[in-house]
Formats: sequence, structure tokens, C-alpha cells
Amino acid sequence: MNKIILSVMLLISSFMLAAQDKGKKVVDQCYVCHESLGSDEATLFKKDIHFQKGISCADCHGGDRQSDDMDKAMSKEAGYKGVPKGNEITQACIRCHASSEMMKKYGSKIPTNQFELLKGSVHGKLAIDGAERIVQCITCHNAHGIVEVTNPNSPVYPTNVPKTCGKCHDNPVYMRSYNPSLPVDQLQKYRTSVHGMRNAKGDPKPAECASCHGSHDIKNVKDVRSKVYPTNIPETCSKCHSDPQYMKEYKIPTNQYALYKKSVHGVALFEKHDLSAPVCNSCHGNHGATPPGVESISEVCGTCHALNAELFSSSPHKKAFDKQKLPECETCHSNHDIEKPTSKFLGVTPDAICSKCHKPDDKSKGYMVAKEMRLMIDSLASTEKIDSALVEEAEQKGMEINEAKFKLRDATQASMEARTMVHSFDEAKFNEVVNKGLTVTSSVKADASAAIHEYYFRRIGLGISVVIISFLALMLYLFIRRIEKKNANN
Repeated sequence: MNKIILSVMLLISSFMLAAQDKGKKVVDQCYVCHESLGSDEATLFKKDIHFQKGISCADCHGGDRQSDDMDKAMSKEAGYKGVPKGNEITQACIRCHASSEMMKKYGSKIPTNQFELLKGSVHGKLAIDGAERIVQCITCHNAHGIVEVTNPNSPVYPTNVPKTCGKCHDNPVYMRSYNPSLPVDQLQKYRTSVHGMRNAKGDPKPAECASCHGSHDIKNVKDVRSKVYPTNIPETCSKCHSDPQYMKEYKIPTNQYALYKKSVHGVALFEKHDLSAPVCNSCHGNHGATPPGVESISEVCGTCHALNAELFSSSPHKKAFDKQKLPECETCHSNHDIEKPTSKFLGVTPDAICSKCHKPDDKSKGYMVAKEMRLMIDSLASTEKIDSALVEEAEQKGMEINEAKFKLRDATQASMEARTMVHSFDEAKFNEVVNKGLTVTSSVKADASAAIHEYYFRRIGLGISVVIISFLALMLYLFIRRIEKKNANN
């Protein structure tokens, strides 16, 4: 009986000891030692997300974290690697971060494709020494003080991203080694933008470097896959600017992208694949993005439409617009939903832009000039259309009409010049251009009409010739028959 009791007591003791051992937390001797030495690495690592997840120094540096014997803990037999260099740094990171099983083990939902994205990015190329990639994980995320990206202390938290990127991109000497043509003042420009100013005040929502360029998957701006390639910029901007909920607190419209897509600029970009067509940053800027002010709109549009802007600046409307504090180009052409300019914009009809300010009852000079300009440009367009039809008809009839076709191009050019000259609102200058076009169309009409007349003249002449020749042939035939009959009788 005593033996049974003793056996039970021993069994219970064994279970209790096993439970105690199981409850003991393994001490990370690496951290204990470095903390006792007061090293900066240990101080930083204590706040590190990896430390909080129970990851040891040895998980990255190798070695035996349970041994308090430095020689044994940092021996090659224990797998000690020391401080990783170059690409070894990233390799140490991806042992976990590229494994869905490992990330799941630590309860993380972070994507595991960051390394693959980095390899295909502009930062994944070889550094100037040719031995490692330009960027390693710790370049942006830090080494021992890594915190979650949602933590305001993270170098890649939105309000810190500009400074993090600026460590390299703001360094002229460093950047010259990779791309001498790349500006190194992007951070300074960014701080002058609406995005940059809000970011500096602690607002994490406005766009920063990664918002537009991406993070792990940054491509060269000339790469069609880049988020800032011309055809991709409108969509990149629209991710924020087309989201009513996201933009709610900023109280600005969220339909700019929808309007732009159907505008003359949007059609040129998306349908005609014209990479020179203006996109968001063409007017608002990129790193120094800001809404164009009243005074600057004409300057912004004038970077492409230089002659129009120059004509407007010396027109009578310039002073009137400035007095009423009206934006120049935008007042007539709008901004994001710019339509293709047509004759309907000009004149005093209800749908004309001029009629918004110039009414029939005010009998102003502006009203009369707008009315006269519309009549003149319609007259040129009408004669140009008629002449084009005449030239086409003459060409289809096989007549030589090349000279008239070249003249017709001059008429088309005059029509385009007239549309540009509208911005001067100078009736004399406008009429000079239109009259030049009308003179050309008059000449084209004469040449084309002459060619068509000659065609019919030739046809009639040919018809008469055929009749005469046929008659003569018939007479000759009858004469020959008469002679043959006469010879037959003899």
C-alpha cells in the first residue's frame, strides 16, 4: 500500500515539474547581454515589432540565444553569422517575409511578395559596386527599431515617407552616381505643394512619395508599368481624388477624373494614345502640386498654347477679366472637362460662350464683334467645305488637281489661324486672316471648277468625235460595198 502511495506521489511530482518547465519563458541571452552593455541596438530592439513577437537577435544574426557563454553563443558551430552585409540583409528578412507559413505563424497578414516586387523595381537593380541591390529592406524600414507601418514612428508611415526617400533622393552626390539627370529638389518642391504642407502638419492622408510611385514595386517613370507613366497618371491621382469618402474632409470635387476622360485632353490620351496630351501633373505640377491660381492659369495653359496666351494677354478681355478676378482660359474653356473648340463657342447664339457676358440689349462693341467674327468664320468654313467637295469631285473624275489640293491646305491653315486669332478679339486682325483664307478658297474654287468644266468639255468633245468618226466609218463602209458590188456585176 505504501509503495502505491509513493508511486502516485512521484508521478504527481513529475507532472508538476514538467508543468513548471513548460511555463518557463526561454531567456534571450543575446538581448540580455547587449542590454546590460547599454548598446543602442538593444535599446532600439526593445521597441521593435519583432522583439514583441518573440523573435530573437539570433533569428537574424545566428547563434545560440539560450547560452550565456559568449564564445559558445557566437560560435560558428551555433550558426552565428554576425552582421549581414549587402544582399544578405534582405535574405535574412525574406526567410520570414517571403513565407506565408512563417507570417501566419506570427499572426501577420502582411503580403509575402514584397521581395519579388523589389527585385523588379528600379531599386532592385545593382548598386554601383555591382555586388548588391541599390536598396535593402533596412534602407527604408530601419534595422533594430522596426515598427508597424501604421505606427507614426515608422520611417514608412505617410508623414515620414518624404524624409525617408529624401535620404537618398535629396543627396546630389549620391544620386549623381545613379542618374545625373534626376532632380534632387523633389523634397523641397513637395514641401511647397498642398500635399506636402498638409503632410508636414501631420495629416497622413495627402499623397506622398509612395502614394504615387509605389513602395516595393517602384518603376522607372519611362516604364509603361510605372504608376506615373503618362497614361497611368490620371488613374493614380484618381485613387484618392475620385473617392468621395476619402476626400470628404477636404471639400473638393471628386469628379475630375470622370470629366477629364471625356475632355479633349482625355480623348487624346486614352483614345488617340497621344503621350504629349496634358495629364494631371501637366497643369498642377507633380512634386510641387498645387491648384493653379487665377493669375497662373493662363501661364499653365500657355506652356502648350503659347500663341493663344500671348494674344489674350494683349486683348481687351485681359483687363476686363483681371478687373472681375476671372480665371482667363478656364472661364471660356473650363478646366477638367475641356471640349474640343468649335465655331459654336464663338458668336451671340444662346449656346455661344460670348453670349454669357455679351447680351443683345447691351449693344456693346463686344457683342457686335463676336457676331461679326462668327459670320466670317462660318463663311470661311462653308466655302472651304464646298471647295473640298469640288476638289474631291475633280480628283474622282481623274483630273490633275494637285495645285488646288495644296491651296486647299492653305485655306485649312487659315481657318486654324482664325480660330487662334479669336483670342486677340481684334476684329481687324481676325478679318485679315479670314480674308486670306477666303482668297485662297476663291482660287481653289476656280481651279476645281475649271478642272470639272474641262472634264465635261473633254467628254462632250469625245462624244462628238466618236459620232463623226462613226459616221465616216459608216460612209467608208458603204462606199466600199458599192465598189465591190459594181466590180461583181462587171
